[in-house]
Amino acid sequence: MTGQQGRRLGETAGAHGARIIMTQLKDLARELGLSVTTVSRALDGYPEVAEATRLRVTAAAHQAGYQPNPAAQRLRRGRSDTIAALLPGGPGVELTALMETLGACAAALAAEGLDLILVATRDEQEETRRLARLVARREADAFVILRTRRRDARVDWLLAKGVPFVTHGRTDRATEHAHLDGDGFAAFRDAVRRLHRDGHARIAHIAAPAAFAFGHLRQSGAQAGAEEAGIALTVAAAAPEAAGGLAAARALLAAGPPPTAMLCATDAIAIGAARALREAGLAPGRDVALWGHDNIPAAAFLDPPLASMDFADQDIGGHLARLLVARLGGADPATLGTVLPLRHIPRASLGRGFATQEEPQ
Repeated sequence: MTGQQGRRLGETAGAHGARIIMTQLKDLARELGLSVTTVSRALDGYPEVAEATRLRVTAAAHQAGYQPNPAAQRLRRGRSDTIAALLPGGPGVELTALMETLGACAAALAAEGLDLILVATRDEQEETRRLARLVARREADAFVILRTRRRDARVDWLLAKGVPFVTHGRTDRATEHAHLDGDGFAAFRDAVRRLHRDGHARIAHIAAPAAFAFGHLRQSGAQAGAEEAGIALTVAAAAPEAAGGLAAARALLAAGPPPTAMLCATDAIAIGAARALREAGLAPGRDVALWGHDNIPAAAFLDPPLASMDFADQDIGGHLARLLVARLGGADPATLGTVLPLRHIPRASLGRGFATQEEPQ
């Protein structure tokens, strides 16, 4: 069976089911001497239906063995009770942490009677097309947008259409929409200051592309920290993946004396940088301090364990769910911007002289 045949079969079955439900509603309405609309609203729990009428209808429905169709109920209310999270394609998506966050978000939404579905896409253009199709078919009431860009076509489209959504990350239009993000600027600023206090004067930042909001904010923070410390910061751009970190670190090491510390925009970039250091005969944590961001599970098991950063508050999925419920409830999106502090996670890749306690930033 092809995918198109499957969709047609599903549509046919859905239409057949809807006809059965409508017949049952008409039978109940005729038996009770009420309109189909009143019976439907009573079964759906609408508050404008008198309590006595609701009890009478539900008792008759129970006696008749009527089973409400959840899909039909949602259609009559004009809602799907579904949130769609669009999973972006391409490099730079840390799926382990992301799926953990979305799993916690789904659990919190379920407690509110809402479902979370995941929609995988290959690129930003496909995401916008999928958004349009989901909205046109009323298959989702709100959206979660991941891996934001500073100028994000998905956000522009949703704002223009007035569709509720929350971004995991910020954009240049963040004051206009609900968002949840970590304070990458402050975390990277403070990381550079801490490295300088530990005796590092030649610090390199291997940055993610500045088109991504997280890449821009983390690089800006690192540069601010260097300015406060009174040192020059070497910046090398990298694709947000291990291969990008490898290429950027190789170029840095070929350009002159090696830095004494490399602060990387992501753990994946740092893993690539570690390989470049070893190729050059340098040991992470001994010859060059190495630091990343994301706290991926593998970071603690590398040799040496990789210093990282992540949210000080671990309930990110719950935060996302609460923002989504607030948007569906009509809250002003301009009041739903949330930027949470990050914590530093020092490990052996920073060297022996560095503090080992975890600190919220």
